[in-house]
Amino acid sequence: MLKNIPFVDLKLQHQPLKAELENSIQEVLERGDFILGQAVEKLESSFPTVCGVKNGVGVGCGTDAIALGLQACGIGAGDEVILPANTFVATLIGVLQAGATPVLVDCNVETALIDLEAAQKAVTSKTKVILPVHLYGQMVSPSELKDFAEANNLIIFEDAAQAHLAEREGYCAGSIGTAAAFSFYPSKNLGSFGDGGMVVTRDSEIAKKIRTLRNYGAPRKYVHEIPGTNSRLDSIQAAILNVKLPYLKDWNSDRNQAAQKYDILLSPMKEKGIIPIKNLSGTGHIYHLYVIRVTDKSPINRDTLKEKLGMAGISTGIHYPIPCHLQPAYQNLGYKQGDFPNSESLSQEILSLPIYPVITEEQIHQVAETISQIIM
Repeated sequence: MLKNIPFVDLKLQHQPLKAELENSIQEVLERGDFILGQAVEKLESSFPTVCGVKNGVGVGCGTDAIALGLQACGIGAGDEVILPANTFVATLIGVLQAGATPVLVDCNVETALIDLEAAQKAVTSKTKVILPVHLYGQMVSPSELKDFAEANNLIIFEDAAQAHLAEREGYCAGSIGTAAAFSFYPSKNLGSFGDGGMVVTRDSEIAKKIRTLRNYGAPRKYVHEIPGTNSRLDSIQAAILNVKLPYLKDWNSDRNQAAQKYDILLSPMKEKGIIPIKNLSGTGHIYHLYVIRVTDKSPINRDTLKEKLGMAGISTGIHYPIPCHLQPAYQNLGYKQGDFPNSESLSQEILSLPIYPVITEEQIHQVAETISQIIM
């Protein structure tokens, strides 16, 4: 008998950790250090360490991690930041909140990652930052990023919101450039029970400035040296993340193995237009999302496939259906339909299939077989 398959199953993933999670929350309650407490300090030490850098600063969400991180790097009004058009809008919002000018560029249609050749054409005398998005759990090539940044004298600021412990070319996400932003949204590979984020950086002075910015611009209580905001990672969320962090590597491995099974099962469907987003990172891809393209060779389009999978009890997602440059709120940036053809075509093709650490081989087979039945 076929069973419904959720897009993600956090309840099942958390079940074995129930006692640990409850104890960690109870410890915070007993200490009463709800804001910037002991649990936050622990996470700010342990998470950057596993990323391969020295400093971490917990903030309210991944968007704030981008905005405050860029500000701490000295980026603001008049500075241009290059980023991909096919990312979640939070990347764009973070740049705008920092006061900088976002410059969007297209992506590689096979990997969905930023096209650095397109980025090169977008560099001007005002460009200060290249902001790669490690999309779906796969890193942009560190060597290519470093060469690009060095050739153009740019800061590398990574959006690693979907790439917790992703690896490529011997680098871990967050360790390539000056700083990186992470999100701990519940569905992330390392997720809290609410919003949360962190900036990791090898630069102690940048970390110090972010700590000030996140706390009303005050390096110490009631002394506000710079304009700041209130964006602090809650102690309870940090406590939850501290419990989950030791399991992250194995969870990522489980996701990668699930993706490999999908690859094998979907391979015969390539002639029918079903093509997974290309993995150039091997086991370093941590598959926050497993995304396929439903190309024009398919007998049905992406939306029809999504609808039919839903009717069969299989939940899917689209990440993301509207590129940043076509979002209604950001038409003032001056972009138009046709500016980024790869991003636009992908937005009509991509479909995210169920993937999570506890997904079973039976469930993966059910998803693949259902797709096969629909398109054949």
